Amino acid sequence: MALVGTGAGRAGTFALLIGAWSAVVFSAVATSTEQPRVVSAPVRATDAGAVVNKYCVTCHNKTLRTGGLALDTVDAANPGANPETWEKVVAKLRQASMPPPGRPRPDAATYDDLASSLEQQLDHAWEASPNPGRVGPVHRLNRTEYSNAVRDLFALDIDVTSLLPADETADGSFDNFGEVLSISTAHLDRYMSVARQVTRLATGLPPANPTVQTFEIPLHVVQDDLRSDDLPFGSRGGIAVPYHFPADGEYLFKVRLRTNWQDYILGMGWPQQFDIRLDGERLRRFTVGGNAPGRPSPQSFTGPGEPGSIDWEEYMMSADHQLEVRVPVVAGPHVVGVSFLRDLWEPEGVPQPVQRGRLLANDDLYMDYQAIQTLQIGGPYQIFGTAKDTPSRRAIFICQPKSGADEMACATKILSSVAQRAYRRPVTERDLSLLRDFFQRGRKDGGNFDAGIQFALEFLLSDPAFLLRVHPEPARAAARRAYRLTNVELASRLSFFLWSSIPDQTLLDVAARGRLSNPAILDQQVKRMLAEPRAVDALATNFAAQWLNLRRVGEVVVDPEIYPNFDANLLESFQQETELFVASNIREDRPLSELLSADYTFVNERLARHYGIPGVYGSRFRRVALPDHDQRGGLLGHGGLLAATSYPDRTSPVLRGKWLLDNIFGLPIPPPPPGVDTNLDNRPGQAKSIRERLAQHRSNVACANCHSVIDPLGFALENFDVLGGWRTIDEAGHEIDAEGTAASGAEVNGFPGLRRLLLARPEQFPRTVTEKLLAYAIGRRLDYYDQPVVRKIVRQAAASDYRWSAIVFGIAKSVPFLMQAPRPAPDGAVVRR
Repeated sequence: MALVGTGAGRAGTFALLIGAWSAVVFSAVATSTEQPRVVSAPVRATDAGAVVNKYCVTCHNKTLRTGGLALDTVDAANPGANPETWEKVVAKLRQASMPPPGRPRPDAATYDDLASSLEQQLDHAWEASPNPGRVGPVHRLNRTEYSNAVRDLFALDIDVTSLLPADETADGSFDNFGEVLSISTAHLDRYMSVARQVTRLATGLPPANPTVQTFEIPLHVVQDDLRSDDLPFGSRGGIAVPYHFPADGEYLFKVRLRTNWQDYILGMGWPQQFDIRLDGERLRRFTVGGNAPGRPSPQSFTGPGEPGSIDWEEYMMSADHQLEVRVPVVAGPHVVGVSFLRDLWEPEGVPQPVQRGRLLANDDLYMDYQAIQTLQIGGPYQIFGTAKDTPSRRAIFICQPKSGADEMACATKILSSVAQRAYRRPVTERDLSLLRDFFQRGRKDGGNFDAGIQFALEFLLSDPAFLLRVHPEPARAAARRAYRLTNVELASRLSFFLWSSIPDQTLLDVAARGRLSNPAILDQQVKRMLAEPRAVDALATNFAAQWLNLRRVGEVVVDPEIYPNFDANLLESFQQETELFVASNIREDRPLSELLSADYTFVNERLARHYGIPGVYGSRFRRVALPDHDQRGGLLGHGGLLAATSYPDRTSPVLRGKWLLDNIFGLPIPPPPPGVDTNLDNRPGQAKSIRERLAQHRSNVACANCHSVIDPLGFALENFDVLGGWRTIDEAGHEIDAEGTAASGAEVNGFPGLRRLLLARPEQFPRTVTEKLLAYAIGRRLDYYDQPVVRKIVRQAAASDYRWSAIVFGIAKSVPFLMQAPRPAPDGAVVRR
């Protein structure tokens, strides 16, 4: 069979794609919108002008312009006339960072009245002239969206993220923001390559040549317990790999074992057994170790010296060279597993010393556990037949031609069905004409119907109509007014918000009938979509993982001399704890406050041992009640989040305090001024505590304003060490002092006091979550004109105790989600309000 898409067909594909991409990219111009200036009727809970003049204008005037603000040139009684300026003031008031320490400030009641009064008037002005903001007209799917779209289109659950360029993110942004999802020739080249691999797998066309894929277990993963639910109970270590076999054929599974720095295989001093399995069924059991000819030299594991005998050396370095099995496999998705039999000579239920993730050269390694280093899957080396009945083929081939005369009609039916979902809109005759053309080319080159479908789908996955999210400006926007998204555009925005994927057929059908803009129908669809497991998965592992900086947990490095029990297993457990905890909160539609106040968490044996929770055995995660709510509870006690905000050798109240302000309090702090020394490590000859060093740091006027807000919050978490373990003495031997006074004047007495501070203002944390989730939902940073929307959603959610569903429903019906601001008018043009 000829290779599909070679020669003229492949060149024609590239030329057509370049034309299509050019038409889309150059027809749109990303831009921001000019904001309306309106005058609102003042709503005064306090004499705003007098308070501002007394406490603020001394520094924030047109002469000094401290912080870029001149409040003597704007009217505090009419903040709606200058919303950008007054939203900055509100943010500083909510942060309680102004007036700065040492300056006179009003009493707490006046302070809160001023903030509330300004918010009320700004909201009133916004309602009179709502500004939905604007998302750039064109941006590509990110890697997660692309992978999920492939899954939902073809029932093909493969990880394509390693095949595509990484998505960039700026500080405080999400990887679905249009501003960071630019397109380049490198992206286009990779998309075309991935499209070919994906569609050949999905349609069941065998590869032209056998391929080998290697799956490696990270060096610092300790393989002393069950590693996956896809591996048998009573096993340890190893790996379980979901793998899509492209054709019925013969495949090779090959295992290599972990070695030390001298290339000696670990644990060869005694026989150990491991199994290679396919879908849980054992293919073969291997026994390795315990048969070394001769003996090692005493120096062979301790440094330079005489090695053992030649036979011993060869055995220690090559005993895993024949650990392979070749078997026939039916095409489709399967799970390949490799794991050791767990030796039961250890006292069951008695905690064993945790293995270090480091490889040391000493005699202990000779009697250590063996560990899997890599699993290779190669093939097919002999093809018995093409795939005929896989989930992917059932999803794609909704008809089969009975004769050559039926092929075009059947191809049109297949391609029309896939294209409607891939393009997220009704399919045009031009779309079908192009797809039919590619079908005919593939049919001719490949010699059969399936090859034609594959080639057409390869083009579809490279088409900008699939890869780009386009927000065209309709003709009705010529009047320079904000406009509503169409029903079809709204369906796409909703599905990428809740599923990080394309709409399903139900949502597209509702949109095609023009019913999605009906608020009651919109509510029905949001409720339906939220109930699906993929919504919980996307919101927990995509949105929450970015909001909480959970993705940084895998990058944590600690000083092994201070934390000898640290290993990659602990980091994996940290990440799963938070993902499971947030997913549970979303799935059960709990109040957002429970993310902070929960008296339970999710642990396996490794994590329970780390936290000091008794009675938990095995690698399976389960929900457990916390024995001491004053020492752990809610997100703020999760080891992963605490580790990601620490240095390798010490905790950092500054990193933790800033993380709290950015992600929990919703009060981001600007970066330090240029030229300020931010190194708080102990100098040689010093033995100051971190509290003493920060007090010295705050003596710098340039640092005092921000650190008076940051430090008390960070100190409240000082009872947690670098890895989130509870302590009363810090790394330098100083007694922990976790007390402080927040910028608002409230006392913060350690971890329980921090939690009480947050829960005392029940709307504060929901406001933060709403800001983050709204930005994620619309795919852009929030600006000052979005703050009235955030406040409105939070106010409405209060009636339902700030549950997830209330926040999601509020976002889905909000002006920024439903509408789009027009492009700015050209210079000199008149803008109609």
